[in-house]
Amino acid sequence: MPSLQVIIFLVELTVQLVNSIGATTINSLLWRLCNALPTSPSQNFAEHHKLQKEYLSCRRELNATSSQDEFAKWAKLRRTHDKLLEQLEKKKTSLDASKAKFDRYTATVRWMLTRGLQWFLTFWYGREPMFWLPYGWFPYYVEWFLSFPRAPMGSVSIVAWQWACAGILALAAETLTAILGLVLGSRQTQGVPMAGSTEKDQRGEAKTRATPVRAS
Repeated sequence: MPSLQVIIFLVELTVQLVNSIGATTINSLLWRLCNALPTSPSQNFAEHHKLQKEYLSCRRELNATSSQDEFAKWAKLRRTHDKLLEQLEKKKTSLDASKAKFDRYTATVRWMLTRGLQWFLTFWYGREPMFWLPYGWFPYYVEWFLSFPRAPMGSVSIVAWQWACAGILALAAETLTAILGLVLGSRQTQGVPMAGSTEKDQRGEAKTRATPVRAS
């Protein structure tokens, strides 16, 4: 079983990933995955897609039929069109309700695995030291701050360890973002030719074409 320090670090890492990716993006990815699996929402989504194709086909045929020259056929297509439209709207309402329910469930699970777990660990292990500081290395106010709020004096509390993990992960995320920005920026700069060199090449090419060839 991993140590408490590792568990806290993994929880803070999960929180950092959720904040970086975004809750809406995570919900959309999970919803697509749910629709790709053989579940009840995926069956409803397949039925909705089938109804949508039938509706669009009927609508195209209805638009291509004259209401004056082929009234009987047009009236039959119109009734089919209205029936399919009603079924499509009901199916869409059902899918929207399923998506809202899925988002609420996902948000609850995500909160329990991130913020809820943070608070539970802080409450349950509030008096337990994460590790001890070397004796006499730090002044009293530093030891008091690191042991805040309920850990023994001279130790690092779970709250201080959570702050340290969150700060390190945030710094690592900013450093990685800056490095990626520099790499992508340099690649884009290398891919675009300089204006001065392009103009110079064009002038040189034009001068070469304009120079007459002397007969020997």
